[in-house]
Amino acid sequence: MSNDNEYTPPAVWKWEKGSGGKFENINRPIAGPTHDKELPVGTHPFQLYSLGTPNGVKATVMFEELLAAGHSGAEYDAWLINIGEGDQFSSGYVAINPNSKIPVMVDHSAPEPQRVFESGSILVYLAEKFGAFLPSDIATRTETMNWLFWQMGSAPYLGGGFGHFYAYAPVKLEYPIDRFAMEVKRQLDVLDRRLAETRYLAGDEYTIADIATWPWYGALAKGRLYDAGEFLQVQEYKNVLRWADEIEARPAVQRGRMVNRPFGDPSEQLRERHDASDFEHRTEDKLQSEG
Repeated sequence: MSNDNEYTPPAVWKWEKGSGGKFENINRPIAGPTHDKELPVGTHPFQLYSLGTPNGVKATVMFEELLAAGHSGAEYDAWLINIGEGDQFSSGYVAINPNSKIPVMVDHSAPEPQRVFESGSILVYLAEKFGAFLPSDIATRTETMNWLFWQMGSAPYLGGGFGHFYAYAPVKLEYPIDRFAMEVKRQLDVLDRRLAETRYLAGDEYTIADIATWPWYGALAKGRLYDAGEFLQVQEYKNVLRWADEIEARPAVQRGRMVNRPFGDPSEQLRERHDASDFEHRTEDKLQSEG
């Protein structure tokens, strides 16, 4: 590897220019709001503010699974947050998520409106509130939490590491791509070995560990993430593929994947979700045909 363009860090880093790449316009080294704007509030107990990225899909799949399981109290409004336009930096958004990331949720059925940010926290909150997708026996519950936190700790290497340098960085650099490709393949091997032993991550039961992991590693195994399937040779991970296909076949997962999705096939885009009938009548293809 050539070192002709080797970078020597200064004694003190300063934010003097954009970082380049796809998300240059929203990357900054400070927190807080950039503009004043209140968030909309619908009629349901839960208000979700999100985007159909892997982290956002975790929350919408969880809501749809709860509703499919008969938990009518899990009705929700899902509002689209366009991170490319900086919606996550509005004063209303920062008030409920000081980290300005998606997804974030407000539970208006609580005695006082309860904010819940970070996708893993949302999954645990909803699982405990409704007694669903989080086993009660200590051994299986702990195994569920093991894999949930594995996903929360691993995905930044996949998204912020591999995904950034492979798909979004302004230049392709061999070292970071190799470094993070190696780690992502190691993670896929971890999953593949586990899923050779068990049907789902925590055992025989479908849990929030699967709901958290599928939008990232299931999409990767199916070749839909970063257009990197061939590069990472995802077909090698047979057990991950079996698990990904089984979860993807669930109707609630298929619905959850559509919510807050402003990209891809218009028939699979439900940019906002306020009622179950929206899946039939408010997808982007139908809205476009209405003119």
